[in-house]
Amino acid sequence: MIGRLRGTLVHKQPPWLIVDVQGVGYELEAPMSTIYDLPELGSEVTLFVHHAQKEDSVALYGFLREAERRLFRDVQKVTGIGAKIALAILSGSSVEDFVARVDGGDTAALSRIPGIGKKTAERIVLELRDKLGGVGAGSAAVPSARGVPAPADPQSEAVIALQQLGFKPVEAARLVKGAFEQGDGAEAIIRKALKAALK
Repeated sequence: MIGRLRGTLVHKQPPWLIVDVQGVGYELEAPMSTIYDLPELGSEVTLFVHHAQKEDSVALYGFLREAERRLFRDVQKVTGIGAKIALAILSGSSVEDFVARVDGGDTAALSRIPGIGKKTAERIVLELRDKLGGVGAGSAAVPSARGVPAPADPQSEAVIALQQLGFKPVEAARLVKGAFEQGDGAEAIIRKALKAALK
C-alpha cells in the first residue's frame, strides 16, 4: 500500500496530478482543496496518499493534509458515498466547515454537494456526527509556492473539473460562466464556482 509520496510535481489538470518519484510518474486524483495549495510545476511536493484497490482497478488519491485524507476515508464509510462524492465534499468545503455542518445537522447545506441528496445528507449526520471529532486538527496547509502558469483555456478546464466532481455538464458550464472574470486561471474559476454552488 502507498501511504505517502514525495517527488516532483510534473502535471496538474484538476482533478488529476502526476508526481514523478525517481523516474516513476504516479497519477493521482486530488480534491480542489489540495490543488489550490500545490506548488508550481517542477517543485517538490509531499502528498498523503489513499491507495484504493478493487478487483479490476487501482486508484491513488493525493492530499496535502492528513486531515483531508482521514475525512476522505471516513465519509466513504457512509452507505452510498464513494470516492467521487468524497472528493466533491473536500473540493466544496474545508474539513472544518464540513465537520461543523455535520455537528450542526445542516442537511440542507450537505445536500447541495453534488451526488448527495436529502437522505444521504441525513445518513452522513447520523453516522458521522460522533466520529469526526479531531478530524480537523492539524489541517493547516503545507506551505507552498504559487504561480502555476494559466492553461490556454481555463474556462474549459474548470468545466471539466466540475464535471469530474459530479456536476452535470450544463450546470458546470453555467457555474463557470457565472464565476469567470477576465484574467482568472482555472483554479480561481473553480473555487468561485464551487463557492457559489455550495453556499
